[in-house]
Amino acid sequence: MTTTMMALQKSRPGPGLWRVTAPIPEIGPDDVLIRVSKTGICGTDIHIWNWDEWAARTVPVPLITGHEFAGEIVEVGRNVTGLSVGQRCSGEGHLIGRDSRQSRAGKFHLDPATRGIGVNEQGAFAEYLRLPAFNVVPLPDTIDDEIGAILDPLGNAVHTALSFDLVGEDVLVTGAGPIGIMAAAVARHVGARHVVITDVNSDRLALATKVADVVPVNVGKEDLGAVKTRLRMREGFDVGLEMSGSQAALDQMVENLVMGGRIALLGIPPGKSPVDWSRIVFKAITIKGVYGREIFETWYKMIAMLENGLDVRPVITHRFSVDDFVQAFETMRGGGSGKVVLHWH
Repeated sequence: MTTTMMALQKSRPGPGLWRVTAPIPEIGPDDVLIRVSKTGICGTDIHIWNWDEWAARTVPVPLITGHEFAGEIVEVGRNVTGLSVGQRCSGEGHLIGRDSRQSRAGKFHLDPATRGIGVNEQGAFAEYLRLPAFNVVPLPDTIDDEIGAILDPLGNAVHTALSFDLVGEDVLVTGAGPIGIMAAAVARHVGARHVVITDVNSDRLALATKVADVVPVNVGKEDLGAVKTRLRMREGFDVGLEMSGSQAALDQMVENLVMGGRIALLGIPPGKSPVDWSRIVFKAITIKGVYGREIFETWYKMIAMLENGLDVRPVITHRFSVDDFVQAFETMRGGGSGKVVLHWH
């Protein structure tokens, strides 16, 4: 086997990624080597491409980026059991420590020592990826590599949507990006009554209706109060899933929730935002911050739902060869796409 591979690297500070030839990673006794077949482009990857303040503060240079992937195991470390060469897989991109109280209690997603592949450690925009065997998620035959490559963001959507009981509830999703759309689809799949998704991007709202049975609302043109009346919701939404990072969207969500409503918060606002805490207190609203996926409960849940009829494939709107990665990133940066997937092999 050759000793080098093609990869997309943040080679130096500044906008862009660069195609490079890099050494194939050497695995340790507890690792596997994965031949990557497909990768998804994430909003985090766009921040790194743009080299904004967060990226410049967080990402070491040089670094192979990317963390959404599917592929095939081609080598296993000597201590690895339960995995085999030729096995198809995706994987959890959060590399956890084992010493914290949270990690020792099995709450791996809350470990403060977490590091991310493609953000802090060498990532998946490459022909080969080294990953701890602990992080590997085998793919059943019913889930192809294209869906496997977007399980990471789907996991964010599932973790957020399943933060509260949604059966028979009216759900408001703010932000019709790919993760917001998938969260809306999950809410419908698990039994929510009405699912309303808001945005100011008409293209993404139209995409949402192709993925799930939801009510799209362009809040720049339509009032949520009128939507509640039309849907015969007497008091308001029971659960809010905030996926946009917009302070205006959060304020709107708070105003349109019932007394005692619940909010799962995944969207990250830029910088600090003013919050009307008194309104939240007087409405007795519960807010839960969501980060990543519950390791590994979220993975089990979403694979089960995919095998039981959840269909998120329409959220993938563009597919490119890795040779056309610049065009792929420009498509994602344009703001009108759903998920963008790169084909490596």
